[in-house]
Amino acid sequence: MNANLEKIDLFTRLPETSKEFLISISNDHKFSFQQLRFLVEFETDLFCWQVGSLEQFYNDGCKQNTADKKGVKKVFSQLESGYLSLKNNQKSYEKCENAFAETTFPKEQIVTKPLHGSIMGQCPVASEKTRCCNLRTLDAVQQCGFECSYCSIQSFYHNNQVSFTEDFPKHLQDLSLDPDKTYHIGTGQSSDSLMWGNRDGLLDCLCEFAEKNPNVILELKTKSSNIGYFLKNKPPSNTVFTWSLNSDVVIAAEEKGTASLKKRLESAEKLASCSIPVGFHFHPMVWYKGWKDDYQYIAKKIVEMFRPEQVVMISIGTLTFIKPVLKRIRARMLQSSILQMPTVDSAGKLSYPLDIKRDLFTGVYDAFPASWQEQVFFYMCMEDESLWEPVFGRSYANNEDFEHDMLQNYREKIKSIAKG
Repeated sequence: MNANLEKIDLFTRLPETSKEFLISISNDHKFSFQQLRFLVEFETDLFCWQVGSLEQFYNDGCKQNTADKKGVKKVFSQLESGYLSLKNNQKSYEKCENAFAETTFPKEQIVTKPLHGSIMGQCPVASEKTRCCNLRTLDAVQQCGFECSYCSIQSFYHNNQVSFTEDFPKHLQDLSLDPDKTYHIGTGQSSDSLMWGNRDGLLDCLCEFAEKNPNVILELKTKSSNIGYFLKNKPPSNTVFTWSLNSDVVIAAEEKGTASLKKRLESAEKLASCSIPVGFHFHPMVWYKGWKDDYQYIAKKIVEMFRPEQVVMISIGTLTFIKPVLKRIRARMLQSSILQMPTVDSAGKLSYPLDIKRDLFTGVYDAFPASWQEQVFFYMCMEDESLWEPVFGRSYANNEDFEHDMLQNYREKIKSIAKG
């Protein structure tokens, strides 16, 4: 056993065959600790992607380079090149089964905890380096019951408990809001907004808060179909319900426990038919074989099921990772190919190269007819400002201009929907 391998947490999680191969090559080649750490990460990714092992790239030429640093570097480069050949090409979801079942979280893992800090904050990924709408967040619930492979929430809250905020109604009452200012506030940043229903009077409190603060645009963002409460209790007109959408194959492979695309759209349709504002997030878009047809199908279904007058907004965005999230994803050892993607630095994070993003976003936006592009507010969520002009034909000088335009469009559409 190589002592350095034992120091790498991921190594202990690997299957025995993977461990044996890494032990074998570490005994034959004097890899540095950093090289070993990378090799363990490569092996972990290949296992999660279900595409074999690094052993498939370890040929006779590698075996002959055993001792000197130059030879070891050549062996490492050979293995790394093989790994990158799989990582940087389009993945396939052809073998993924479309079996959907919304999760139910174990009751014993749902707790109530005192609030630490403020109940309202800023979007956790806000940045001046990308266009951000300056969303405010209400952390009513912390941790999500869904099992999305790419989830950043899983990296922020490491235990398996879902925490409801103690004395939530009082914290809402104590919020100091400027009555002359419009606020866009979302509850879907630290958990799904609707999957918990009205547990502990959560939705009662949020509706009361929106009713008392007409200068607030309250966004409830979800991947669930849990709308029963609002079919019986019509929400205040300044409440917007939005669904994160993805293709069926991505939902089945990477969004375990969430509602199917069909159920998400049907839920939105039911609320829209009651003159309740709805919106959609194509987020995160995933680059894979067949992505364009699949995402354009979603756009087509939206156009078939809704009128542009019913839809407040449509956002577009894709996968963006910070290092703690990458570490957490690998530690979960999920059967997921979400990290099988080419990445470059993007404002201090890792994301697709701009040319791939441009293709993804243009592919969706161009699938909507001109009437939709004119009447619905389209925007990009936390994406590089250089993408706006080539995709939408418009851009903003800064985040404040973006926020102002968004709020103005939201207010006008919400008012129009309320009038019927």
